[in-house]
Amino acid sequence: MNAVFSGLSLFQAAPASSTGSMVSTIVMFGAVFAIFYFMIIRPQNKKQKAMEKMISAVKKGDKVVTIGGIHGTVSAVKEKTVVVKVDDSSKLEFSKSAIASVDSRGEESETPAIETKSEATK
Repeated sequence: MNAVFSGLSLFQAAPASSTGSMVSTIVMFGAVFAIFYFMIIRPQNKKQKAMEKMISAVKKGDKVVTIGGIHGTVSAVKEKTVVVKVDDSSKLEFSKSAIASVDSRGEESETPAIETKSEATK
């Protein structure tokens, strides 16, 4: 029984100066929030704004890739949807939010070939 009472007495003995620990706790919470803001929230907002700008700029003739992986050319743009020409005789209608990337009409983006070890050592 004495062990229980001695354990309770430890909880009752509070430090006389708790303002220093409270200030350090507030500073730590602020630092964690700042890290989350600059590492997660801010880049995500930038990415979302860029995606909205890209989707709003879609026009007829643009080459698009959907989030499902379908490649095609935009043949018509409606208010909330786009009609994508996949083949000579097939057209599919997608929601604008289903577009993952857009290549403009005149731009053919080619990714540079990755050098192999044998080419890099020559």
